[in-house]
Amino acid sequence: MSVFPFSAVLGMADMRLALLLNAVSPAIGGVLVRGEKGTAKSTAVRALAALLPPVDQVAGCRFACDPATPDPSCPDGPHPGPPDGPHPGGAAGPGRAAAPVERRPARLVELPVGAAEDRVVGSLDLERALAEGVRAFEPGLLAAAHRGVLYVDEVNLLHDHLVDLLLDAAAMGRNHVEREGVSVSHASRFLLVGTMNPEEGELRPQLLDRFGLTVEVAASRDPAVRVEVVRRRLAADADPAGFAARWADADAQVARRVAAARDRLGRVRLPDAALRQIAEVCAAFDVDGMRADIVTARAAMAHAAWQDRTVVTAEDVRVAARLALPHRRRRDPFDAPGLDEDRLDEALRRAADAHPDDDPPAPDDDGDGDDDGDGDGDGPNGGAPGDGPDSGGGPGDGGGPDGSGPDGGGPAGGDGPGNGAAAGGSASGWHDGSGSGDGTAGSTADTRAPGEPGDQPTAQRGNRPADQPADRPGDGGGRQRVAVPRTGLTARLLTAPGVGDGVPGRRSRARTGRGRTTGARIPRAGRPGPLHLPATIRAAAGRRAARGRVGGPLRLRPADLREAVREGREGNLVLFVVDASGSMGARERMSTVKGAVLALLTDAYQRRDKVAVVAFRGAGAQTLLPATSSVLAASARLADLPTGGRTPLAEGLAAAAELLRVERLRDPRRRPLVLVLTDGRATAGPRPLERADRAAAVLAATGTPCVVVDCESGPVRLHLARRLATHLNAPHHPLTALTNSDLALEARTKGTKAVQAGAATARSRRAGGTSRQDRSVR
Repeated sequence: MSVFPFSAVLGMADMRLALLLNAVSPAIGGVLVRGEKGTAKSTAVRALAALLPPVDQVAGCRFACDPATPDPSCPDGPHPGPPDGPHPGGAAGPGRAAAPVERRPARLVELPVGAAEDRVVGSLDLERALAEGVRAFEPGLLAAAHRGVLYVDEVNLLHDHLVDLLLDAAAMGRNHVEREGVSVSHASRFLLVGTMNPEEGELRPQLLDRFGLTVEVAASRDPAVRVEVVRRRLAADADPAGFAARWADADAQVARRVAAARDRLGRVRLPDAALRQIAEVCAAFDVDGMRADIVTARAAMAHAAWQDRTVVTAEDVRVAARLALPHRRRRDPFDAPGLDEDRLDEALRRAADAHPDDDPPAPDDDGDGDDDGDGDGDGPNGGAPGDGPDSGGGPGDGGGPDGSGPDGGGPAGGDGPGNGAAAGGSASGWHDGSGSGDGTAGSTADTRAPGEPGDQPTAQRGNRPADQPADRPGDGGGRQRVAVPRTGLTARLLTAPGVGDGVPGRRSRARTGRGRTTGARIPRAGRPGPLHLPATIRAAAGRRAARGRVGGPLRLRPADLREAVREGREGNLVLFVVDASGSMGARERMSTVKGAVLALLTDAYQRRDKVAVVAFRGAGAQTLLPATSSVLAASARLADLPTGGRTPLAEGLAAAAELLRVERLRDPRRRPLVLVLTDGRATAGPRPLERADRAAAVLAATGTPCVVVDCESGPVRLHLARRLATHLNAPHHPLTALTNSDLALEARTKGTKAVQAGAATARSRRAGGTSRQDRSVR
């Protein structure tokens, strides 16, 4: 399959720069590329491998050992070292035979999100075990990626157990395997590159921090750029070989520049003034730990080498910080990754003012190119301005072999920082063009999450106090109010009842492939699970007499096999059904409701749940957010939710039932948990309470676990939320109790709830009306 040329990827200067800096210095730790669908994230990453220098390895070594420094514990070793160097086993001296060397291209190994654990880390070589009767190790993807690139597309969807394996390998540079009677350890140092769409969920903080750099990409809104993107894609599809040949010279120039920068990297000096700037910047953004400082220093040195300099300058530090810090300054799931460049410049100025006598030198005037090798003076090989891979649309005069782009034209002015945008400014191509365009801070102010310092939520913009709701024109000429979410709330744990068979997570009890062993069972049809050895032996022993055996060794038959039943935790679909009618606007209820939902969303993020939001007000209900793993998207939709109008409770419950019906077809293993946040009033349409009762009964009949969160407040209460809870066969809790305690709550099944409701009614009559909300729901 032909790979789209790296130089033909239009725009996205920050992404290309981040990838190239890692190609120069793999010690930076990789790149995470975040962006919307269809922005050539995967295309650019796959094209990177062609730019990497070839790799020398010990001939025949399945673990890609470096002939100069072979791994002493390589499973295929020991390998002899270089003739003039020490031998891994201790022998040394000239004249010793060196290990045979073979040269191959750098590998790009792709890790599918659904890969099995044994395929990732390696496993027992069953073919040799059965044919030769030996225990041999079959290397996995972590071995194949050694000294190359490990690429994970949709890395945010990777299963937790695979994330744990990546974390271990990335932290130690080795892969340790202890399984199936095999004990193996081998080197596994790779350039980790991940791509993700934030709409599908966020990445675990531990893995996020392992990526050295991060960039944001977005499709350009410039029609000329979009036309050229389509033109190049169609040309590549029509004639892959010819298209690649037209861009071969440009790719070769970038590859030569990468190799030259690698050679130069060892001579780059990091002065104390630059180190102080790095420390000042990292402290100013309050990042955790020291990894940010180390990665920024390595990226600054790589950038200096890329720019043909041997001393790190203030501009190198600025570029490195812009790529290394955005994902490390997040404090909760609702902080959008980004960097305030004004604060960055201020931190750099403070460091320079504190030590004015040892400022780092200014950037050289004779460097061999701009950041991504496609503009501002020099091309990848020191050519004239406009001679880079993206200047004017292609290699050669006018941007392509024919002088007008690879297929007859392109957007005027090129697409790199040297053509229409300064370094660090808006790079035309894949960025919006209306914002900074740096790829990390975001292209518009609206990319920040509600409540982030430096940017107020939509409800807070304007010349009014931050805690005052905003007014909007409402349906029928009325006014709608957008409440500001209350902060500082902590959610209680809500779980689905019983034991499920859902996807791995951290919320409800479930039978999973990982966790504590709770029993054994006969294997299901298909591939059996992990063997439960004691149960298997007991089953075989119990049948010895029936099989006519009294003594001798125990013989196992397929019918004796038992697989282990393990219990862990699963992730659920947490559906928020939010009452946004006018009655919720009283006494700042909606601010508290939004704050409670944000606290529950944070809890859902930590427990690896999917979330969905349905809101009802006015004449009907609206699905604000279909089922997704992106709690950031849910929080943004919720923050802008206006309040006003009548209360169509029946429509809200019906919309929730329909959403759940669709999700059962899409993801049948994921159990739902419905949280209904309302005061229980129903005022829209004919016979609103009667219709709401029927809709609640329909939802309860599906067996869906529900929890009713009573948002009613004030001295006069109608207790309609309790009535709704009765029809839903669900527990009822006041809003304040849901966020002010760390006790565990459990949504009850229909049968359990009915029994407890009857008992509660009897107690209420005897005690003069005891509230059901005070009962234990564990």
